[in-house]
Amino acid sequence: MSLDDWMAALSEEIGTDDLQFDDDAVHTLLDLARDAAHEVERVAAPLTTFLVGVAVGRGVPLGEAAAKATALAMKHPEQTG
Repeated sequence: MSLDDWMAALSEEIGTDDLQFDDDAVHTLLDLARDAAHEVERVAAPLTTFLVGVAVGRGVPLGEAAAKATALAMKHPEQTG
């Protein structure tokens, strides 16, 4: 299944198909996940993107929430594990 097909199917399944999820949003979240995984630890990636999603749901713009999360991750000493 392609990423586009997966996102469409998932959005329909969980009731978010009314949201616009453009290429910029995809790249922002993938970059955020990468930074959290590499600068904090691997499991931080999905949890960080989830928390950013919650912030967006509460009205914080995606770019702003992702920028704050990335800045925090970049200050965090890298963990192994």
